[in-house]
Amino acid sequence: MSRNRKSNGQDSYDKNRYAERRETDTYVYGNTVRKLEPERVWEEQEEEAPVKKPHHEVRKNRDKARYMNAGYVMFLAVALCVAAVILVNYIQLQAELTNLTRSVASSESTLNRMKVANDEEYNRIISSIDLEEIKRIAIMELGMVYAQEGQIIEYENESGDYMRQVTENN
Repeated sequence: MSRNRKSNGQDSYDKNRYAERRETDTYVYGNTVRKLEPERVWEEQEEEAPVKKPHHEVRKNRDKARYMNAGYVMFLAVALCVAAVILVNYIQLQAELTNLTRSVASSESTLNRMKVANDEEYNRIISSIDLEEIKRIAIMELGMVYAQEGQIIEYENESGDYMRQVTENN
């Protein structure tokens, strides 16, 4: 019985006490605290903030910064023109360099093709030469003979450059 009495009487007492407490307490714990009338608070702060007038020298400096005289405008225009000329020349030089690079590559390709063709022609000519036929024509038709031992004169050149043979006409 005591158990039933406690639950019946105590529950209603606790609910009433909780409701009273909730109405009178203004403290709210946690991260979901609601701001009461936030717009009005901000409006009041804006109205209360004093408006400061800038100092005379500060105002004068701001006015100077806003004003651009003719000399400054001319300087900026000349600087812009110089920068434009430099950039255009740079782009032209880059284009010329690209064209020269392509020209060099084309010339190298042509040179390589010509070297290959020249080497092929040289090898064809060398392979077509019959040394026995040349020897036969030289001995039989032209009457050439091998040199004898006394006919060969050896000469040593000390300077190593070149040697000239001079014959005397008698």
